Amino acid sequence: MRNLIGYLLKRAAWMILTLWAVYTVSFILMRSVPGNPFSGERSIPPAIERQLKARYNLDAPPLQQYWDYLVGIVTRFDLGWCMGLEDYSVNQVLAEGFPVSATLAIFALVFAIVLGVTAGVISAVYRRTKADVALMFAAVLGIAIPNFVLASLAILLFVFMIQLFPAGGWGTLQQIALPAFCLGLPVAAYIARLSRTGMLEMLTKDHVRTAIAKGLPHRTVILRHVLPGALLPVVSYLGPAVARVLTGSLVLEKIFALPGMGSHFINAATQRDYTLAMGMVLTYTVILFVMNTLVDLAYAIIDPRVKLQ
Repeated sequence: MRNLIGYLLKRAAWMILTLWAVYTVSFILMRSVPGNPFSGERSIPPAIERQLKARYNLDAPPLQQYWDYLVGIVTRFDLGWCMGLEDYSVNQVLAEGFPVSATLAIFALVFAIVLGVTAGVISAVYRRTKADVALMFAAVLGIAIPNFVLASLAILLFVFMIQLFPAGGWGTLQQIALPAFCLGLPVAAYIARLSRTGMLEMLTKDHVRTAIAKGLPHRTVILRHVLPGALLPVVSYLGPAVARVLTGSLVLEKIFALPGMGSHFINAATQRDYTLAMGMVLTYTVILFVMNTLVDLAYAIIDPRVKLQ
């Protein structure tokens, strides 16, 4: 228990340091881009632009802007007001968009884990058969095809030709299924390959051979003695998988018109909305850090030989 508390405290300290570094780099990069949130195709009168800059503290020196915004985040968890969405704070946008993105990510990950592990187990058990070749070929295609290309093909096939799913929107299981499928399929392809490799390695272990020699049912050997050890590479991949799902959802939410964080992130980037973009970047950083920590804890639970340090 003491090791666990010490480990979590160290991870929290590293997360704070990482957030500060991400905040600093993002602040510098956003201020280095030519233009400002109020420069666009339609010019606004100089007097109005000065009022807007004063409202969002953009008339202050860059170092003062950096410090004021950082103090607001640390002391009040206040990410400021959106510059592109009138009368909306960044906290409100995150509160509305996070449940959508989180739901999509959960469905995509569950689909990817179930499909990937199943395909990997079948491929390893029936090694060098037609089923193995077909599943690994599908996995290679899933890795190679970008999810926005997959989304375009899925919309053509399942929306316009077969008409099984709606083209966009949010709120029903049918509206979640297609984007979750497109988001989770590339991750499932990676998991399938990792599961197959882990299964083939575990099948050569002495305790597995002993279980087979004792005459245990083949299903019992696979489920009890092979599969738990074969899932360790999959658990290790879940951290990068979350990153892949979150970054992939940026484009898919725009394609399927989902009101999640990804759509707001893209709008913030195109509109140079400093505060909203910064809030999104910090939120994604926290999510990835927390998920990587949970993956490390799960790895230690599954394999007692792994020590938390």
